[in-house]
Amino acid sequence: MAAITAPPHPPLAVFSAVPCRGVRFRRAPLTRVAASSSSSASFSSSYGTGGSSGAGGGGEIHYVSPPPPPTTPPGAPVYVTLPADAVGPGGRVARRRAMAASLAALASAGVTGVAVELWWGLVERGCPGEYDWAGYLDLAAMARRCGLRVRAILAFHQCGAGPQDPFWVPLPQWVLEEMEKMPDLSYTDRYQRRNKEYISLGCDILPLLKGRSPMQAYSDFMRSFRDAFKDYLGGIVTEVQVGMGPGGELRYPSCPTEKLNQPGSSSELGEFQCYDKFMQASLNARARILGIQEWGDGGPAGIDDTRQNPEETNFFRADGGCWNTPYGRFFLEWYSGMLLLHGERLCAVADAIFSGTGVAISGKVSGIHWHYYTCSHPSELTAGYYNTLLRDGYLPIAQMFSRHKTALCCSCFDLRDAERSNSQSSPEGTLRQLMAAAKICNLPLNGENSVTRLDDTSLSQVIRSSRLYSGGTSGTSFSFNYVRMNKSLFEFHNWNRFTKFVRKMSDARTFLARLNFRRRQQRLPSMSVVWVVSRTCAYT
Repeated sequence: MAAITAPPHPPLAVFSAVPCRGVRFRRAPLTRVAASSSSSASFSSSYGTGGSSGAGGGGEIHYVSPPPPPTTPPGAPVYVTLPADAVGPGGRVARRRAMAASLAALASAGVTGVAVELWWGLVERGCPGEYDWAGYLDLAAMARRCGLRVRAILAFHQCGAGPQDPFWVPLPQWVLEEMEKMPDLSYTDRYQRRNKEYISLGCDILPLLKGRSPMQAYSDFMRSFRDAFKDYLGGIVTEVQVGMGPGGELRYPSCPTEKLNQPGSSSELGEFQCYDKFMQASLNARARILGIQEWGDGGPAGIDDTRQNPEETNFFRADGGCWNTPYGRFFLEWYSGMLLLHGERLCAVADAIFSGTGVAISGKVSGIHWHYYTCSHPSELTAGYYNTLLRDGYLPIAQMFSRHKTALCCSCFDLRDAERSNSQSSPEGTLRQLMAAAKICNLPLNGENSVTRLDDTSLSQVIRSSRLYSGGTSGTSFSFNYVRMNKSLFEFHNWNRFTKFVRKMSDARTFLARLNFRRRQQRLPSMSVVWVVSRTCAYT
């Protein structure tokens, strides 16, 4: 009688003869198996191993481990933001033939989907409660034909700096009319300069928009979107990014958005936006609750945004600056708390409206990095992020997003500290801190580039930054959104770089499966990427 003993953890193998059918393999090692001559013969005849291949007349048996449990595939899906004027001022798809060719090219490159801003000033431009989704529905249908997903950005802010911009979309005209009647609907700094990029969060719940509050106007817009796109939600439209402030970001307009996108913006300290009467009433009420009424009279003194060095201001300087005094802490906690409350309201509304639709919700935080290596981080403080050398200002935002199952979107993925224009700046440090907050709260993360460029240095930096968050064991998901599609993307050298970038970001098997699926879906197996791109360049 022979005993067959298997080693405790041998390598993966199979029976040495014919493949087995109907046999279940277990992880527990085989220790003692008694075999009579009849049972050995039966075993041999059943599996065709013969009596001569192993001792004792039974076939040689190798231990077989089960396959490892499935893991999250490496890599990250890539989205591309469409031009801001993808839907024109008339509410229809602009340059339709060019858009169709562009979407086909993106699909052929392996891109997962596109992101598109749905401008409040276009959709509800006529009268309150009247929504025109026709152009965006057409765009979603075009994306579906190409096998692309859509990330919808509900843009409650203005687009562009003014009518002189090539594509200028202000807030809806009826909102601007109310702002003219009541200027305190606008954000206001201590010089009484009004900013109309976004309605002041100080009046979030006040019925000042023809009987509705701003928060009611935002929620009505979301419901109308949900109902209009019901056939696309969960399948084609897989994510809704809720605009939360200027540039779609959860922040105050401490610097006009167009300045943030300029190379020289690193010198901007910014201005606190707390001087409209609604914000002042809130500040005053908070001071009265604490019994220190004088702290509620106006905003901080000792700030001069004409100075580029925070050490030359009484509020932001490291040694004895007001930011680190009892009053400074009181003011900054109130100022950042109002921003958090605004974000919480929007997240709660979006969570309730899109619950059960299969759509993910996200919100964006600005990557303000140009004073990261100072003690007070002045440009972050004026934007509403109470982030200093002594306090983590991004963790409370991530915790708020987590409460409402909202993904975090942030930029700076393409920026390197080595390219910074001043020594106080650190885009990499800012990004690491945002990522750490997202990881602590187990948030899905959507990365973006800050500058539209396609050089090897920038794209390589995106890949390095993305790997800090994706491919880990935390179970959190990651995607990247390239901002944005333009004519130069389809130029020969740029297109080659971009397609290689998409392949590097995506898992190879997922990438090939996506391309094969789209070829079958489009029924164009012979379509050449070069042909599609040439068509795109001809029409853009």
